[in-house]
This record gives sequence, C-alpha cells and structure tokens, in this order.
Amino acid sequence: MNTTNDDKFARNSLYIILGFSIFELLLHLYTNSFAGYGYFRDELYYIACSRHLAAGYVDQPPLASYILFLSIKLFGDSIFAIRLLPAIASAITIFITGLMIRKLNGGYLAIILGCVSISLSPLFLGMNSIYSMNSFDWLFWALAAYLVIKIHKERKNILWIWLGIVLGFGLLNKIDLLWFGAGLFIGLLLTSERKIFTTKWVYLTGIIAFIMFIPYIVWNFTHQFATLEFMRRAATIKYSSQNPFTLFKDIILIMNPFTIPVWIAGIYYFLFDKEGKFLKIVGYIFIITLLILIINWHSKAEYLGPAFSMLFAAGGVMIEKIVKVKSMNWLKYSLPVIILLSGIILIPLALPILPVQNFINYSKALCIQPSSSESNQLEKLPQHYADMFGWKNMAATVSKVYSLLSPEEQKKTVVFAQNYGEAGAIDFFRKNYPLPRVICGHNNYWFWGPGDTTFTTVIVIGGNMEDNLRSCTSVKQVGIIHSEYAMPYENNLPIFICRQLKVPKKLIWERIRFFI
Repeated sequence: MNTTNDDKFARNSLYIILGFSIFELLLHLYTNSFAGYGYFRDELYYIACSRHLAAGYVDQPPLASYILFLSIKLFGDSIFAIRLLPAIASAITIFITGLMIRKLNGGYLAIILGCVSISLSPLFLGMNSIYSMNSFDWLFWALAAYLVIKIHKERKNILWIWLGIVLGFGLLNKIDLLWFGAGLFIGLLLTSERKIFTTKWVYLTGIIAFIMFIPYIVWNFTHQFATLEFMRRAATIKYSSQNPFTLFKDIILIMNPFTIPVWIAGIYYFLFDKEGKFLKIVGYIFIITLLILIINWHSKAEYLGPAFSMLFAAGGVMIEKIVKVKSMNWLKYSLPVIILLSGIILIPLALPILPVQNFINYSKALCIQPSSSESNQLEKLPQHYADMFGWKNMAATVSKVYSLLSPEEQKKTVVFAQNYGEAGAIDFFRKNYPLPRVICGHNNYWFWGPGDTTFTTVIVIGGNMEDNLRSCTSVKQVGIIHSEYAMPYENNLPIFICRQLKVPKKLIWERIRFFI
C-alpha cells in the first residue's frame, strides 16, 4: 500500500472496529433499559461486598467490589446503573480485539471476522450482561494479550512495565490471570524470546504484578486461606459434574459453533504460520491455560472464554490470508454472514431480551434444554436466567413475616439466609421493605459474622423443621416463598420463626460455615 491507501485503511478500519464496539454497547444498554428479568444472584452479593470493602473475599479478589462501590456512588444501584460498566467493558474489549488484528496486519476481512466472532459469541454477551468480575476479566485478558503482541512487534521494553500493571490489576480482579502469566513464562522459555530473561524487563513485569497482588495474598493469610478452601470445595462439589469432555463440548457451544473455523485458525496462526509463529508465545498462553484447566479436571468452559479474544484476532488474520492465497472468495463472504446470522439467532440465549415465556418457547423451538454447570436441577429456565427471578418477592415475603412480630421482638430479630443470594436480596431490598439484619454462613457473609447484637428471634429462609429444632426450642413455619421462574431450590421455600437458642451463638456460627 502507498501512504494514501495506508491512511485510508487506518481510518476506515478504525471506523469498523468502533462500529462493532458501539453496536455491542448499545445492545447491552438496550437490554439493561428495556428488557432483562431482574437482579442476578451474584449482583446482589457483589453489592453486599461493595458495602464491606476489604483486601479480599472468600470467592474473589477485591477489585470488582471497589469498582462497584465507586459505580454505585456515581450512578446509583439500579439494574441499568450497575450493568453500565460491564456494557462499557464489553465495548472496550471488542475495540482492543480490533487493535490486535490491526497490529497483526489484518485487513478488512480479518477485522470483520474477529470482531463479529467475539461480539456475538453467547458467552461474551452473557458475561457482560450482568455485573461481575468476569466482564472485567475479558478486558484484562484482551489488554494483556494486546500488550504481548505489541511488545514483540515493536520491541519497546517499556511496555513490559505496562504489562505488569495490567496483570496486577487483572489478578486483583480474578486470579485466572495467573494462567496467563504461566503461559507467558513457559512461552518465553520455549521460544527464542527466552533471551529476555537476560534483561531486567520480564522480572519487572512479574515484580509489579506480584506487589499489586500482595493485599489479596495477605488477606488469605489472615483469613484461614479461605480462597483455597473455596476453590477446593467448588471443584469437588459444585462443579463435580464437569470434566475435560464437558469443557470441550461446552466451549464449542457457548462460543458459537460457527466460530470454530476462526479460533482454530487463530491457534494455527500463532503456532505454525510462518508469519504468525514469531508470536508463538501467544499461542503458548492459550495452550498452557487449556492444559491447566484440563489438569484441574472439574473446570467450567467459561474459564477458558477470556483467552478467545486473541484467537479470534489471529483467526481473522489467518482466514484472510487463506482467502487471498487460495482465491476462496466464497469464504470471504459466507463465513462472516454465517457467524453473524447464527450469532443473532443465539442472542436471546445469552441476553434476556425476550419476555420470559417467549424465551421459553424460543428455546424449545431451538430444541435447547435449560442448562447449569453446577449440577443443579432446572425446570423452565437455564440457571443464568433463573437466578434473576424471585429476589424482590423473597424480601417482600420475609418482610410480611417480620411485620407479624411485636415492635419489641423486632428489635431482637435477624433473618438467617441459606446462601449469599438470599442474604444479598434481604440486604439490598431493605430499602424497599422493613427488614431486620440478615446473617448467613455462605462465603464472605460468614466472615461478616452474626454481629454483636443479641438476638432472640430468627426468621429462617428455607431449611426444614428438624434442622431448625437442633438450634432452637421453638420453631414455627409461618409462610412459603413462591417464585415460578426461580431456581427450583429457591422456589416454594418455607419460612420459619425460631425462638430460644439451644446452643451458644458462637457454636452455631462455626457449624454453618459454608465456602463454595
């Protein structure tokens, strides 16, 4: 290309990338404004964590909770407000993916293939449809991969410093960036890039990331290594049904089966293509991450998702090369269209854009059954939708029970919830209904403790009469929480009023500790 054509391509390609990014942003903003089903279980827990800021939590590093704290201060805690930053993060991730493609010398076809593949993949859409650390995880992975590519293309050692900062923030968001770091380290060792170990730069990257990660390490040292216990129990109980076969099967489905040619081409580009294999280190990052997940055995497919932005970028470039060399113009037009159309068809499975009964009918028409990676029983909805139902009704029902108590008894009453979703709902909707303080033994709620206030009455959500009689002398069922579309174990829940503790509160608290 001459200078004029280069400038034109730089401008036009940027417009295309921005177009995909803005499309993604608007799609999420529309869903958050005019569709959706309700607060997601984990969102209520994240809001609770943002009210108890700390250097760490049982099931997550602290960054996402701090970001949410600031977000709520600025924008409020409506569904639209708390999902605004994930929507923006999704658009930035697509933009960075586009920049990766340009850095790999990809043309228009490569940009369109790479951007449409990531922007409409069900997992990417779903992860960015709610507030969680996962949305930012995709962003940090994409940014880290882009910096690795940029470092090896431009040979600017100062970029190693920026990579260390990105990895540090990424680890404070979700510890799976350790897999990225492991892949980077092994990739450097196994390629000619190992000469970087004779300089200070790669060590600075590791030192910066480690120093930034220290607060979470210290938190675990001072909290009985709670995260390790959580990870062990999650693998052996919560995700016990997962195995390498389900990992591969599910990743094909949740990334859209029609994107397989793109990400397979991306792997080939980094590992074998004569122009791409100078970036073999990026391919090693993906391979090592995959191997770690396989060795773990009980890994969910979504854990591998953030690594796909770099594969889609490279895959677009590789397929564009194939089209040019083989004169396969039919592929030039057909593959982007197929991915686009299939992605549009799959949108309702990832974003709650349809009324719930319409969604049920739609998924039946596609012969898709409700699914869960946690071995949970399902009925009408997949777990990521079912967990958006029932929370406000639960709080309202508990509030009605609370109102039955005398004002004197209300002062010495707490709600006991079985899990952080229930506890988060009671915490959050206290602004809408008269409710007492909630206590719970699940994950970080256990560390927040039963409080110093002496309570004589406990409103228990769920459980059964026999279990409650182990702790209290007087137990009476006073209601049922009904929510048609919620997870089955959150539907038709009994509510008990329990009085007269049989055993000391401290002993009860040790017994209900539940990290998973």
